[in-house]
Amino acid sequence: MQGKILSKYFPVFVLPTLLAFTIVFLIPFIAGVYLSFTSFTTVTDASFVGLQNYKAVFSDSEFGYSFLFTFLFAVVSVITVNLIAFGLALLLTGKIKGTNFFRTVFFMPNLIGGIVLGYIWQLIINGILLRYGYSITSNEGFGFLGLVALMNWQMIGYMMIIYIAGIQNIPTQLLEAAKVDGASYPTLLGKIIIPSVMPSITICLFLTITNSFKLFDQNLALTAGAPAGKTRMLALDIYETFYGRVGYEGIGQAKAVIFFLLVALISLLQLYITSKKEHEA
Repeated sequence: MQGKILSKYFPVFVLPTLLAFTIVFLIPFIAGVYLSFTSFTTVTDASFVGLQNYKAVFSDSEFGYSFLFTFLFAVVSVITVNLIAFGLALLLTGKIKGTNFFRTVFFMPNLIGGIVLGYIWQLIINGILLRYGYSITSNEGFGFLGLVALMNWQMIGYMMIIYIAGIQNIPTQLLEAAKVDGASYPTLLGKIIIPSVMPSITICLFLTITNSFKLFDQNLALTAGAPAGKTRMLALDIYETFYGRVGYEGIGQAKAVIFFLLVALISLLQLYITSKKEHEA
């Protein structure tokens, strides 16, 4: 009876979400893929040019540099964010006072908008560097480290909460039995805790990888790609191509399609590897 009622009203509940998904995501995505094969200034004056836009993208050294810069940033950020977040989660699930206060404090930066975070960290970093005659845009190394610091400060608290949820789901009887058997903490960590929180690791890696590659507003506010585009990440490069260069709208759209495929491929590969580890655990 309940199954019949559910099947009867299932379309009623699904339709609004499906309609919103189609209008807001699916139709614009399909239109965007089509426009990447055209030359246009508005969607009504598009003329088909085949693979010309994609050829221009692959011959654009700035786009290649932005990809390498973004990839290196993503690798460093994903490692540091997850290691620090997992370490904090281990500490805050231990027997220390004020754990709820610390969880709240570490999570709060995630609630601040990216543009605001960018300007906050720009003030902090420039306040330190100006004492030595530098600024965050004096050298791409300063910009890179500033972006990594910003990403860590924003994401660590969010990832920490996910890791805490995973650690708290580990049966206490299992941990106590291992301790009774004489397991050391490194053994406990490697054989029980980490395998048990693999679902949380999968989620956190996915979120940090996708957010690292999609970083835009923080990059715009912190360095705006300076000096000379050396700290320009992929999302900012696409934005400046599309809106900053007349007649390059089709090339910018082609960059956006390639960007989507790259992020999707890397994310799906990560999900496959970590999901496989979950089943092995």
